[in-house]
Amino acid sequence: MEGKRGYEKLIAWQNAYILRRKIYQISDKFPKIELRRISQMRDAARSIKQNIQEGYGKGSIKKYIAYLAISHDSVAELLGDIRDCYDDKLIGCDEYKALDKLAGQTAYLLKRLIQAFRVKQAAGTWIDYYDRKIQP
Repeated sequence: MEGKRGYEKLIAWQNAYILRRKIYQISDKFPKIELRRISQMRDAARSIKQNIQEGYGKGSIKKYIAYLAISHDSVAELLGDIRDCYDDKLIGCDEYKALDKLAGQTAYLLKRLIQAFRVKQAAGTWIDYYDRKIQP
């Protein structure tokens, strides 16, 4: 892999990448009866990362903020699932703490990113891709 894409430089995306991998690894150990929970957790974990990527490519700050908000919502959903897994004894205390910490940090970073982009949007300092003038 040569250079990182812009979104890959974001710590929020890097955390989401790691979180998705950890969720897949841990949920592989769950009993078959938990297939629905496994699917939901994996979808939420993947959604965090994918929406950061998709929003980045939209070319509009308004759309990017909306996609980041979806990522944030997916983290919130996943945090609930992680807690449920601990309560239901599907994961141990150490796994719970590590996942909860990583997901919590990711939620915080997404929230701060959204706030920063809203400031840029309000100040008019963000130039949307589609609003750029084409130079002859």
